[in-house]
Amino acid sequence: MDQISITAEVPKSPWGATTTKVVCPCSFTDVMSEQLAKQLDDESHSFPDFSNVSAALDAGEERETDSDLMLAQMLQMQFDKEFDTQLRTEERKFNGDSKLSISFENYRMVHPYEASGSSEDEVDWQDSCDDPYKADKPTITPRRGFTGKGKNITTKHDEVVCGRKNTARMDNFAPEINVGDGLGMDLKLSNQVYNSLKQHCYSEQRRSARLHEKKEHSTAEQAVDPRTRLLMYKMVNAGILENINGCISTGKESVVFHANGGSMENNAVPDECVLKVFKTTLNEFKNRDKYIKDDYRFIDRFSKLNPRTIIRLWAEKEMHNLARMKKAGIPCPEVVVLKKHILVMSFIGKDHVPAPKLKEAMLGSEDMKRAYYQVVHMMQQLYQECNLVHADLSEYNMLWHEGKVWLIDVSQSIEPNHPHSHEFLFRDCRNVATFFQKGGVSESMNMYELFNVVSGLQLSGDSEAEFLAQIEALEKMNEDHVQRRGKKMYNFSDGGPPLLHDDD
Repeated sequence: MDQISITAEVPKSPWGATTTKVVCPCSFTDVMSEQLAKQLDDESHSFPDFSNVSAALDAGEERETDSDLMLAQMLQMQFDKEFDTQLRTEERKFNGDSKLSISFENYRMVHPYEASGSSEDEVDWQDSCDDPYKADKPTITPRRGFTGKGKNITTKHDEVVCGRKNTARMDNFAPEINVGDGLGMDLKLSNQVYNSLKQHCYSEQRRSARLHEKKEHSTAEQAVDPRTRLLMYKMVNAGILENINGCISTGKESVVFHANGGSMENNAVPDECVLKVFKTTLNEFKNRDKYIKDDYRFIDRFSKLNPRTIIRLWAEKEMHNLARMKKAGIPCPEVVVLKKHILVMSFIGKDHVPAPKLKEAMLGSEDMKRAYYQVVHMMQQLYQECNLVHADLSEYNMLWHEGKVWLIDVSQSIEPNHPHSHEFLFRDCRNVATFFQKGGVSESMNMYELFNVVSGLQLSGDSEAEFLAQIEALEKMNEDHVQRRGKKMYNFSDGGPPLLHDDD
């Protein structure tokens, strides 16, 4: 029978050089043999010598191969290794420090060529509670609590044993606490050091939680919470403001932003405005409620249990106080609109530059004298015409602009029938008198004379303690009078700008 010689030219492989494979001559009967076909099929599906493959991968060698099957199997082997590594990580993460662990070993990509212990990183991969700090020869403490005899006795309270246990317990600290890597080192921590580190870890966790809470739910320094930011965006979208430029001032009660004014239907908007955002946290100004709860304008709406309600009342209080001052002709910012705890007012300054505070203004002797008389006159107007006491008047709450003094920050201002109004007035007089006396104003009155001039009373005292005692007696009489006559001794009606309401 004729013999057939088969010559097969393998096409050029992208993985290696082109080769020509010559098959030995065989008869046609052998070609059609089913036994030979089965043998060839078994050879094509049999696994190659993977020991060479594994060695090549581990050595990082780059060899050319003309077998696509070999290359695919090498890639699959590398993929399976990475999969097993990821599987170990997920198992450790899932089990954590639990005494009852779940194994993911059934999901591993096990190959027939893998020999147990062939990989260097396969060392007790299921043991997630391995202690990297343990000594080479760990000391085993029996149930009775000690080992050895006589002078060589070692108890469970031994310094070395406790030190190693304390070092191992550091792995239980929070993930954000960096405890370092002591792998292969016989580290020992004393009980005092370990307890200090443990307490520091707990303190850092509580501090981090507080900072996160402040950031999400309160207005912080030069920043606003998401709810406040949404209110500011609504003002811009409504056309009340063109844009908000940035923070120009911060204080214990509020953050002030500069903005360009837009337009409103029933109210004129200045070209330059300020947004006074009252802080929604009471941590920095915890005593602000005493200015509201005894103010008879807000006593029915005061609730100490709701901080956001107090902040809104605080903003509304400043709006009404500014409206009174504007009606009396006192230089102060003009209110544009109130939106919950955000108060939009006119800007005291020019070209994005705020007017300097009286403390920072460089005034000559004549300007200082003129400023003094203006301040005294404004204090009299506040008390007698506006029926208000500033309650926080100082050189830091007065601005110098266009040759005159402007009053700001009147959210804490109260009426004279407040139980502590005259104490606050005396404090304002002391701040004003001290500042202008240091500023070289020879005509400046002392704090006792200024108090009598502003209030219209005729109190006298040789010392501050005696003067304050008379003020307290006067306030006691005033409080009794208010309780007998009703909530208010005065009936002062003030108009105000519109309040914007929101449904959230």
